[in-house]
Amino acid sequence: MHDLAIVILNYNTRDLLDACLMSLREQRDLDFTICVVDNASSDGSADMVARKHPDVALIRNPHNNGYAAGNNLGLRHYGYPDQPGARYVMLLNPDTVVPAGALCGLIDFADANPDVGVVGPKLLLMDGALDLACRRSFPTPEVSFYRLTGLSKLFPRSRRFARYNLTYLGIDEQADVDSVVGACMMLRADAVKQAGLLDEQFFMYGEDLDWCLRVKHCRSTDGRPYRVVYYPRVTVHHVKRAASRRSPKAQFEFDRAMWLFYRKHYQRNTFFLLDWMIRLGLALRGGSKLAREVFGL
Repeated sequence: MHDLAIVILNYNTRDLLDACLMSLREQRDLDFTICVVDNASSDGSADMVARKHPDVALIRNPHNNGYAAGNNLGLRHYGYPDQPGARYVMLLNPDTVVPAGALCGLIDFADANPDVGVVGPKLLLMDGALDLACRRSFPTPEVSFYRLTGLSKLFPRSRRFARYNLTYLGIDEQADVDSVVGACMMLRADAVKQAGLLDEQFFMYGEDLDWCLRVKHCRSTDGRPYRVVYYPRVTVHHVKRAASRRSPKAQFEFDRAMWLFYRKHYQRNTFFLLDWMIRLGLALRGGSKLAREVFGL
């Protein structure tokens, strides 16, 4: 069994993917394996991997069925959830660069803390700023309200209003959190076995939050609830392309992910008037297409 299995889901990021794979070659003293799932790219990404990185397992997915479905192909390639081929598995974006020693740092931390089910590093953007998504709270109705109304930005040091991105924490402050981000997250094999794979109803966004929530409902071998930890002693660099974040498709899927997460985890326990207000707010954000889904039209 390997120490670590890495799944990289790629879509039209050939040069960034190449740089990511080259950075992984600098990892030492670690038995790990890499699987790239190419989600029907049109930029020659898959051919580049086959030509330049023949030691990397390559899955050519003929259709782009989204982030969760694509990553699940890689997870199943390694035998997850029932027969894992590694003690840990990592989801890694192709637009990341992993410094030497980073992977060993995450595994050493998890090995020393058997109740850690998920761990994520400090993710730094190319300008040196923290990628705020690398440590988050679950988007409960209350937390989402503070974020969508802008209160979290107005009061970034408030432990009440700034819970979504936990901006009141120091950048180098290790913390138990609700969720880390799918751009770079490492999970214990047993946690995946208990929680299952990513929920494929999420096309993009939200699936990492949902996965972390399900892991936190599982228990370690000594009976303790699994923890999700932001571990800033390890740093990974993240390009995080601005163009995709501005695309109408990405914005719609973000809003839809909020609806799916709310429906799955909170709606059944929400007072009907508040539920109606939440759905109306999501419908106004997401437009007519999301409105039809939210109200079952």
